[in-house]
Amino acid sequence: MTIAVILLASGLVIVIALLAAAGAATLARMDGATYPTALTRAATAFATVITLAAAVTAALAALFT
Repeated sequence: MTIAVILLASGLVIVIALLAAAGAATLARMDGATYPTALTRAATAFATVITLAAAVTAALAALFT
């Protein structure tokens, strides 16, 4: 059961990160940025969401142990 919860939570975090990246790229293109710049902003947004999820997980793990 624990493995299923971990896999579902990981999948949810990845989907949210991809949605944030797509939104960042779309907003960058609407702002007039080139495709490489929009891709860079999308990658930055994706990495930021993944890093934030890791930080929250570490903080919660410290609280529950």
